[in-house]
Amino acid sequence: MIEPRVTYDPVADAAYIYLTGEIPPGGVATVVPVDPNAVGGMVNLDLDANGVIVGIEVLGASSKLDPDLLPGE
Repeated sequence: MIEPRVTYDPVADAAYIYLTGEIPPGGVATVVPVDPNAVGGMVNLDLDANGVIVGIEVLGASSKLDPDLLPGE
Protein backbone atom coordinates (compact mmCIF):
# COMPACT_ATOMS: atom_id res chain seq x y z
CA MET A 1 0.00 0.00 0.00
CA ILE A 2 1.29 3.44 -0.94
CA GLU A 3 1.18 6.07 1.79
CA PRO A 4 0.04 9.52 0.66
CA ARG A 5 2.84 12.09 0.56
CA VAL A 6 2.47 15.87 0.85
CA THR A 7 4.75 18.54 -0.57
CA TYR A 8 4.31 22.19 0.32
CA ASP A 9 5.58 25.45 -1.19
CA PRO A 10 5.18 28.14 1.50
CA VAL A 11 5.88 30.98 -0.96
CA ALA A 12 2.97 29.91 -3.19
CA ASP A 13 1.02 28.52 -0.20
CA ALA A 14 0.35 25.46 -2.36
CA ALA A 15 0.33 21.82 -1.32
CA TYR A 16 0.32 18.71 -3.44
CA ILE A 17 -0.95 15.43 -2.03
CA TYR A 18 0.44 12.42 -3.92
CA LEU A 19 -1.95 9.47 -3.75
CA THR A 20 0.37 7.23 -5.75
CA GLY A 21 4.13 6.95 -6.05
CA GLU A 22 5.92 9.48 -8.21
CA ILE A 23 3.79 10.75 -11.06
CA PRO A 24 5.79 10.49 -14.29
CA PRO A 25 5.79 13.28 -16.88
CA GLY A 26 2.51 13.00 -18.73
CA GLY A 27 1.07 10.90 -15.89
CA VAL A 28 -1.75 13.38 -15.31
CA ALA A 29 -4.27 13.07 -18.13
CA THR A 30 -7.04 15.25 -16.69
CA VAL A 31 -7.26 18.04 -14.11
CA VAL A 32 -10.67 18.43 -12.51
CA PRO A 33 -11.17 21.68 -10.60
CA VAL A 34 -13.39 21.55 -7.53
CA ASP A 35 -15.90 24.40 -7.37
CA PRO A 36 -13.99 27.08 -5.40
CA ASN A 37 -17.22 28.39 -3.89
CA ALA A 38 -17.99 24.95 -2.46
CA VAL A 39 -14.64 24.63 -0.67
CA GLY A 40 -13.70 28.27 -0.16
CA GLY A 41 -10.55 27.99 -2.28
CA MET A 42 -8.96 26.30 -5.24
CA VAL A 43 -8.53 22.52 -5.25
CA ASN A 44 -7.66 20.45 -8.32
CA LEU A 45 -7.95 16.69 -8.66
CA ASP A 46 -5.35 15.13 -10.97
CA LEU A 47 -6.46 11.95 -12.75
CA ASP A 48 -4.45 9.47 -14.78
CA ALA A 49 -5.54 8.08 -18.16
CA ASN A 50 -7.75 5.51 -16.40
CA GLY A 51 -9.62 8.15 -14.38
CA VAL A 52 -7.84 7.25 -11.12
CA ILE A 53 -7.08 10.21 -8.82
CA VAL A 54 -3.29 10.34 -8.52
CA GLY A 55 -2.94 13.66 -6.71
CA ILE A 56 -4.66 16.66 -5.20
CA GLU A 57 -3.41 20.23 -5.53
CA VAL A 58 -4.53 22.67 -2.84
CA LEU A 59 -3.95 26.41 -3.26
CA GLY A 60 -4.22 28.48 -0.12
CA ALA A 61 -3.15 25.30 1.65
CA SER A 62 -2.32 26.90 5.00
CA SER A 63 -5.99 27.79 5.46
CA LYS A 64 -7.41 24.57 3.96
CA LEU A 65 -5.25 21.80 5.45
CA ASP A 66 -4.28 20.80 8.96
CA PRO A 67 -0.87 22.41 9.67
CA ASP A 68 0.50 19.00 10.71
CA LEU A 69 0.13 17.88 7.07
CA LEU A 70 2.29 20.69 5.71
CA PRO A 71 6.02 19.88 5.70
CA GLY A 72 8.11 22.69 7.15
CA GLU A 73 5.17 24.45 8.74
